[in-house]
Parts: sequence; structure tokens; C-alpha cells
Amino acid sequence: MSKRDYYEVLGVDKSAGNDEIKKAYRRLAMKFHPDRNSAEDAQDKFREASEAYEVLSNSDKRDAYDRFGHAGVDNSGGFTFTQRGDFEDIFGDLNSVFSSFFGGMGGSRRRNPNAPRQGGDLQYRMELDLSQAVGGDSVSITLPILQACDECDGSGVAKGTSRSRCNECDGTGQITMNRSFVMLSQTCHHCGGTGEVIRNPCYECGGVGRVEKDRTLAVKVPPGVDEGTQLRMRGKGEAGVNGGPPGDLFVVFNIKEHPIFVRDGINLHCEVPISFTQAALGAEINIPTLDGEEKLKISAGTQTGTDFRIRGRGVTSIHHRHQGKGDLMVRVTVETPVKLSDQQKELLESFQETLNEDHNRHAPKGSSWFSSFSEFFDNIAKK
Repeated sequence: MSKRDYYEVLGVDKSAGNDEIKKAYRRLAMKFHPDRNSAEDAQDKFREASEAYEVLSNSDKRDAYDRFGHAGVDNSGGFTFTQRGDFEDIFGDLNSVFSSFFGGMGGSRRRNPNAPRQGGDLQYRMELDLSQAVGGDSVSITLPILQACDECDGSGVAKGTSRSRCNECDGTGQITMNRSFVMLSQTCHHCGGTGEVIRNPCYECGGVGRVEKDRTLAVKVPPGVDEGTQLRMRGKGEAGVNGGPPGDLFVVFNIKEHPIFVRDGINLHCEVPISFTQAALGAEINIPTLDGEEKLKISAGTQTGTDFRIRGRGVTSIHHRHQGKGDLMVRVTVETPVKLSDQQKELLESFQETLNEDHNRHAPKGSSWFSSFSEFFDNIAKK
């Protein structure tokens, strides 16, 4: 009896994504699982759906099936290469054969499919405000992670059942074939070399032993993290296979731009506008810091672009905490008044009249400018 098309079995289109395939299989598994359905053909339909899901949920097997149909994933016709591991297994088997003939040259490198394997590592990008990055924080995140199936405790088999001996290789994990005068031993693709198969897979995970679930984690952001800083959370990645340890979760931080402060290493920079009178007469002003407002004394005669340093209001180094916090560098900008009233204009004109005509020549910026100006024209006159 010919096999039905796997996409037809699951009732999905050939363009279906992994999530759609998984949902279709779960629906059929719930419907035809022997523990839930006592109909005569329920077990056959359950196995048919499980077989279809096993192929279509694996990108390599699905690609082979899309190109060659059932012949691309069946083993009855000889060698079928559907995964990179198939090549490794076959060459490992050939190596074993020649090893037996020539006294142990080489040696098989075949991996034990039942050996515990560590789960995959994951990466999560977290966006932080500057205040969170500088002061540290505890942030709760939720992300989908492959976890051990609760229904089968990660075994992949339905409750009350166990793995069965593979009929293809008679439980040896190897299939021996004669090719002329050479006898070749190939890893059994039906059981993957384990000698066992799952005849009644868990309806929740389809025999995989792991399912994707949302997990909520608390990420402790250490003070001083910067753009691109990576935090490793051990054991918070994907669940292991065959009892192997879980992988790790790597959290990479991205820092949002701040409307006031710019970070430079362990120092912070900001620009604060002050009025003409504050710059000329001096004043005490409030300036922002990440810890709140702070007083800053502006000296009389302060020019635009002058920098003031406020110690200890910067960032703690994440690598050298013994250095303490950096500083906050405040640059003041003197703003020219706009939209003056008639009275204000008269006052400024009166003020201007009181200035000595050589005032600009002795001002901090003016003195250097007029000096350069005079030197320039003196050099022209000498030529």
C-alpha cells in the first residue's frame, strides 16, 4: 500500500511554517492517540501523523522529501543522504570495516545517538535606558525556550510505554550489506543507530522529548553595562537531549539614546544653557544628574563652551569597580536673548554706551581675536 503525501496527512500546504506543522500534528495526535481513541484505525493514523511530523519538522528531511518524495527519506532502496551526519556514519562504518581487515587502522568516530547532549545556547537582546545601564536594574523577560516535555519527562514515549527494538537492524543499530567482495556496515537510519524505536510517541512532543514553552526570567543588570555588553546566564538556554545539561542564555544589552546625557566610557557629558546675565555676573544654578538635581556655581565672566566637572556623578566601571564612579562634565552655553521688549532694548543700549570702546579688545575671546587680526594685517603691510 503506497504512503500518503505527508502534507496531506497533516492537512497543511507545502508552504506551511514550522509552527503550523506543529499545530496540525498536535491536533491529530490528540485525536488519534491510542490512549484517547479506541477506534480500530486510530493507532495507524496516529503513527502516520507521527511519521509525517518527524519528516516535515526536520529541515533536512523535509528538503529531501520535497525533492525526492518518500524515496528521499526511506531506506529500503539503499543509501539515502538526508543529513550531514549520514555521511559521517557511513564513512565511520567503512572505517570500521577496513579497521577489521588491516589491524585497527583509523577507528570509528561514530557518535552514540543515546549519549546525553547539551541543549543549545540562546541570545536575547535587551534594550535599556541610560539610567538602568548606569545604576543597574532587575528586568523580567519572557521568551520561548525548548524545555523538557512534562507529559513524557523528556523521554519522547507515551506514558505507560517504552522504546521497542528496531526491526530493521534487529536491535543492533547496524545494517550489513554485501557489495561485491566487500561487506559494508551502515548505521541503521530507521533507529539512528540506537537499536530502538519509538512506536508510541508522546502526543505532546511527537517523540522529540522537548517542547517550546514561554519562560519568564529575571535578568539582573549589573551597574555600568555599556552598548554591546554580554551577560551569560548559565543553564537558562534550551533543555538538553537524553538527560544532557541545558544550554546557556546570553543577554546582549543595547542602550537607548538619552535626551540630556552622552556617555563616554565612565564619564557623562551634558550641555546646560545659561543666560547672558548669569554668565556675566555669576550665579548658582540647578543642573540635572542621573541621581537628581545638583547645585553648580557659575563664576562671573564665564564664557560659552566652558566645562565644569562634577566628580562622582558618572558611571561605575563594570570591569574595574575599585576605580569608583566617573565624573559628569557640564558644558555651559551662553544664550543670546531673543524677542526683547522696548524697555529691555533701551536698557541694553544704555549698557552698551557704558562700555569702553576698547572693551572687546580686552575680553577673553576678543583679545585673542584682535591680536590675530592685527598680526595678519601687519604681515600684509611688510610684504
